Amino acid sequence: MRGGRVTVSRHNETITQVRAIDVSQISVYGNVQLSSQLMRAAFGRQIPVCWFSYGGWFQGVAHGLPSKHVELRRRQVGIAAQAGLPVARRFVEGKIRNCRTFLRRNSRTDTGPVLAQLKRLADQAASAESVESLLGFEGTAARLYFGRFAGMLKNDDLRTFDVNGRNRRPPRDPVNCLLSYAYSLLAKDLTATVLGVGFDPYLGFYHRPRFGRPALALDLAEEFRPIIADSVVVSVINNGEIRSSGFIVRAQGVAMNQQARRSFLSAYERRLDHEITHPTYGYRITYRRVLEVQARMLGAYLLGEIPEYVAFMTR
Repeated sequence: MRGGRVTVSRHNETITQVRAIDVSQISVYGNVQLSSQLMRAAFGRQIPVCWFSYGGWFQGVAHGLPSKHVELRRRQVGIAAQAGLPVARRFVEGKIRNCRTFLRRNSRTDTGPVLAQLKRLADQAASAESVESLLGFEGTAARLYFGRFAGMLKNDDLRTFDVNGRNRRPPRDPVNCLLSYAYSLLAKDLTATVLGVGFDPYLGFYHRPRFGRPALALDLAEEFRPIIADSVVVSVINNGEIRSSGFIVRAQGVAMNQQARRSFLSAYERRLDHEITHPTYGYRITYRRVLEVQARMLGAYLLGEIPEYVAFMTR
């Protein structure tokens, strides 16, 4: 950090420089060293620093002092323990409806029966009587959705992108490799977002608390999986930005090489910078800003400032 600019160097040779005021987040992949000057500057400007493994797995985040919004965290703890179902319903309903919309817009095959089933599942999720019921509705919807995912892809690269459903840890085919990476990026962004708003990212309303799991970030990610993460995956495949040569096949799974990862990150950032009209508030806004708006809407609901949390749903 020199003269208000972030400097990236390798072997004492400067690769690039960026003005600090233009930096919203710093993401580090592998064993990259950050100076104490940069860390202090990031903390002072409320810029989160996120760490990933070489393979792209989100491992941690550093930020400045925690939010002073004690009342928000107090309400978060109380509602998560006793009355989290209403907001959990909204997360799952939003996810299923967005999956349905994304499939309807992009499928190259007849999906009429599946769309009807997804609509019924979304309606059921909106009035679910327990988190266990929600898990069932979400699981059924996911099986239907990913069962038709291949129909959204231009399968012209030696059938590399053939999908036989969702698999992970490790992903066993290129599409699932891309999906896992996209979801990791989305969880990273929402972890940083909810920290900035004042939440505890590890205490959710739908995802159960577990050591090391950013449950609240995963809650908010549900409605954005199809319209941000899945959208980027379909885009990079159909536009030829990533091909079969961009993957490394190992005995137990598939991983992207460095060039494919760079291409995917560029596509993901473009998606976050895409402007849409917010369906609730009616103004133009980027998806990057939408993440924060939804987190703040959730905070307003927990504090009793608005009657309900409304998931972000596209038409």
